[in-house]
Amino acid sequence: MNLPELLQLSTKWLLWSSLALFILALISFLIKWKQSFRIVGVLAFTLLLAGSSWAFGISYTPPVTIEGALHPPIVFDNGDNLVVAQADMNFPEESVQPTLLQLAENLSGGGRNGGPINIRIRQVISNGEGVSEPKILGEVIRDIKTKTTTTVAIKTNEIIEPNEIIEPNEIIEPNEIIEPNEG
Repeated sequence: MNLPELLQLSTKWLLWSSLALFILALISFLIKWKQSFRIVGVLAFTLLLAGSSWAFGISYTPPVTIEGALHPPIVFDNGDNLVVAQADMNFPEESVQPTLLQLAENLSGGGRNGGPINIRIRQVISNGEGVSEPKILGEVIRDIKTKTTTTVAIKTNEIIEPNEIIEPNEIIEPNEIIEPNEG
């Protein structure tokens, strides 16, 4: 049973339980039972749980899964316009684009400025001298407002220099979105 079905079923059962508790509370007040106020408390809590299950069931959206995508850990997210995921050394090249699209589709706009978001997958390449350099495997730009994703062309085997990394305060304007290369 998946989560939306579980929420729908639990809401139904909680509402039926609330109805039973309401009838029991009415009967307990009519016969002046000492436990009647406790039953009212349990009834209120059951109604609260039913309402919460119903609201969560309506607002829940399952995460997007794209065939061929892997799940690399996100190692940097400034909460604004840059998200970076870390690929291990044996990350297949054919999984880069589906993984980027999956990461982009699963980003929510909450807390972000609403502008475009750069999503990157990188590997850390060790040059054997105790110094590592990031290698960008792929990048997409996700526009939260229009819900569109644009692919950015990355040169293969390119190791980016630190001054080429987008700083968190640099925002790409919507009219500056890089279109994908044709060919």
